[in-house]
Amino acid sequence: MRLIRRSRPFLFACCAVLLAACGGDNVKPAPPPAVVKPVPAAPKVKVGIALGGGAAKGFAHIGVIKMLEANGIEPVVVSGTSAGSVVGALYASGMDPFQMQTQAFALDEAKIRDVRLFSGGLVQGQKLQDYVNDLVGKRTIQQLKKPFAAVSTQLENGERTVFVRGNTGQAVRASSSIPGVFEPVVIGKASYVDGGVVSPVPVDAARQLGADFVIAVDISTKAPGTKPGSMLGIVNQSISIMGQRLGEQELARADIVIRPKVNDIGPADFEQKNTAILEGERAALAAMPQIKAKLAELQRTRTAAHAAKHAPPKPDPRCLEEPSRLGRLFGRDVKCDAAGQPVKQ
Repeated sequence: MRLIRRSRPFLFACCAVLLAACGGDNVKPAPPPAVVKPVPAAPKVKVGIALGGGAAKGFAHIGVIKMLEANGIEPVVVSGTSAGSVVGALYASGMDPFQMQTQAFALDEAKIRDVRLFSGGLVQGQKLQDYVNDLVGKRTIQQLKKPFAAVSTQLENGERTVFVRGNTGQAVRASSSIPGVFEPVVIGKASYVDGGVVSPVPVDAARQLGADFVIAVDISTKAPGTKPGSMLGIVNQSISIMGQRLGEQELARADIVIRPKVNDIGPADFEQKNTAILEGERAALAAMPQIKAKLAELQRTRTAAHAAKHAPPKPDPRCLEEPSRLGRLFGRDVKCDAAGQPVKQ
């Protein structure tokens, strides 16, 4: 009896603890609020522009770039073949389209044409190289303000060569050396000719520079069913025919293809530079709704994927359960951090 009487206070205390743990009042502590870290902004879509070859018709590229920038679309990487490499190098150097237009109007063919009789009347191309280097401030390709690629063709094996480093003017000269008109350009142990032979519109080169969205500008001449009236016209049309099938395959990998209506401009008709620029503007404006729609859709897709990748982990279900007092008493509840994740003990 004495033992029972002495143990009563202890029994009463245990019962009180058990009752309090199992119920008592119904007030239960809320789980800690989750800490939500801000998601960084999704990277902006990198727009690239691929400028195709076409001799004097290349002035149309200036009009296309002018309208793109006027509508808030500025390509951040540039690739060019032949005439496209000339415009592309100037644009990548930091010139805006109005500055390029001023240079185009001031261009004298004598500045870029150096015929050598002992080589069969072919254009050497050194003047073109020097002209481009002067306009870009004698900077190498890797020193230009925008990533730039000039596409050429290695004469020995016919392989496509993409110049992304080195002498800017020399790379443009190699890309523009139309077979039968220009002398092949010797760089190292290899000789190079016009890039239009293997890549009339260098879409793939723009992708290699990191472009997510490629706008291709095709100024190539489609065979009109008539014989050209000059040697340069015959050579230019022959190259276009050779590269037409290959060009179609590469153009299919562009997001947008702009085709200025410049077929009536001859390959050596530099007097129609103003017409070519205007046709470039018209073609770019006509394509603008499609360009903006596709760009917006790609940016939405990228933003959604970026948000999903950086979304915080969902809280662990065990951390969402309100802990019981009995569990806290005996240390059986899961400990969670502020983000709702179990803490290893």
